Amino acid sequence: MLEVRFYDIVPDEKLKFAVIAARSAGKWVFCKHRERDTYECPGGHREPGETIEETARRELYEETGAIEFELSPVGVYSVTGKTRVCESGEETFGMLYYAEVRRFGRLPASEMEKVCLFSELPADWTYPLIQPKLIERVIARGF
Repeated sequence: MLEVRFYDIVPDEKLKFAVIAARSAGKWVFCKHRERDTYECPGGHREPGETIEETARRELYEETGAIEFELSPVGVYSVTGKTRVCESGEETFGMLYYAEVRRFGRLPASEMEKVCLFSELPADWTYPLIQPKLIERVIARGF
């Protein structure tokens, strides 16, 4: 079983992921991976030398093609338990952001097949035990 927690702050070096809950023109922005039939929030691993905000900006662009957007930090989250990206099950930390996307460019060549805009949240999540909790946090924080 996975456990998702939220923190006010953790040391920067612990932040390994950035996830972005995004909306555009009043609709939720989700990605569909080429190898899956599910939807996910844009996000991914922090690269060496990047700030966590740079990670969020890069991932949002790479996975959605967003070129004009406002990015706001929501807070730190952690996931404990075995996942596709953490087989050890140890607690991993990330920064959750909210983005309001004003304009998309072409979707860069990546693992993402397409970007989908939803009036309601999708039913088929790639990470159903994690991402709905992150979206709930975004909504609870008034974004």
